[in-house]
Amino acid sequence: MAQRTAVVTGASSGIGAASARALAADGWNVVIGARRTDRIEALAAEVGGTAIPLDVTDQESVDAFCSRVETCDLLLNNAGGAFGTASIAEADVDQWQAMYDVNVLGTLRVTKALLPKLVASGDGQVITIGSIAAREPYKGGGGYNAAKHAVAALTRVLRLELLGQPVRVSEIDPGMVETEFSLVRFDGDAEKAAKVYEGVTPMTAEDIAEAVRWVASRPRHVNIDQILMLATAQTSAQSVHREL
Repeated sequence: MAQRTAVVTGASSGIGAASARALAADGWNVVIGARRTDRIEALAAEVGGTAIPLDVTDQESVDAFCSRVETCDLLLNNAGGAFGTASIAEADVDQWQAMYDVNVLGTLRVTKALLPKLVASGDGQVITIGSIAAREPYKGGGGYNAAKHAVAALTRVLRLELLGQPVRVSEIDPGMVETEFSLVRFDGDAEKAAKVYEGVTPMTAEDIAEAVRWVASRPRHVNIDQILMLATAQTSAQSVHREL
């Protein structure tokens, strides 16, 4: 049986990198894409995969990336991010635009481009990394909430539209995970980012990667539609028990 190919976006760090490692360890041929080429090249060398530069906000980059993917059995839509925590009244429209472009349109661009190859595989699968922000709104999260709600809608509509075709569609929504996510959200402010996880044992990128690996390993007659993953100390987006 030929080795199956998994494509992972946003694979230069965090959940994307951890998922690439987990999938490779499970026997997948992994194609990893991200903007930071030095990181994905090192990761590809580590897992025996292929690194291809990818900016999901740039259609030409997406087209060039997907043209180099010969076959695709699994697409992990992981590229995304949050920028800022401003209120609606003080919203930075450019930040909202950036969040919509990377989370929503980025997911759309890559999924649309690889969908014919996923269908042609005869047993394709799309797994999208969403967020608890797609399930409940919270103060200061307006732009990210809006983007991730849209990603969830896109994923669920795709599931409806592909009914009867050989492609499964899954959504994994993590809560608090300690990665570079908060560092990016707070524009590189390490002190602010650290406070997000203060007094809490958050999930790790590897925890989410294990869920990705498990979902990807289900038999073709099983579709894991949605998973919500939270740290034990977290019961909702902003309900967190801290031991300080």
